[in-house]
Amino acid sequence: MHVRILIAHAEHIGYAEYICELIYQAALERGTGIACRPVEYIKNKISGGKAVIALDGKIPVGFSYIETWSHTSFVANSGLVVAPAYRHLGIAMRIKKRVFKLSRELYPHAKIFSITTGAAVMKMNSRLGFRPVPFTDLTQDTAFWDGCKGCRNYDILQRNKQLMCLCTGLLYDPAEHKRSTKKKAYEKKSSLSL
Repeated sequence: MHVRILIAHAEHIGYAEYICELIYQAALERGTGIACRPVEYIKNKISGGKAVIALDGKIPVGFSYIETWSHTSFVANSGLVVAPAYRHLGIAMRIKKRVFKLSRELYPHAKIFSITTGAAVMKMNSRLGFRPVPFTDLTQDTAFWDGCKGCRNYDILQRNKQLMCLCTGLLYDPAEHKRSTKKKAYEKKSSLSL
């Protein structure tokens, strides 16, 4: 098995229906989270170069995409899914790293966020520098929250006026990491001069 992690392009559009089915099946398995998306939506992400696909030969085995919100101030990493036979092999982390890198390349100043009920996704995000935040720290773009309508827990989000749900909000703020890097460099320089 040699799984490649690639930025998806027009040549991968034929996989969109299968990817939607993977997302749907994962939602059923978990019983929570994962908002399903229409096939056309996934096709647009693929053709726009805003998705990452994992391929074993020509077989799609994983996927994730990015979406911008609030005039590109926020980028969401969404739809991370891996086919059941390929789980627990590190493929999800490889996809997550690549979609994160793609987000940083396309939108270097944007805050990157994710909402999830999955412990594995929380752990991956944490490794990349995300931190848990209240929903008020995420985009307030109504189109983003409308995207949650496909989730079986949407009624919980609505009852709580979009302030909380079963999902955890996770945020990577590049400004925070820039300050942290500068602080570490200053501390290292200070310790060397002692």
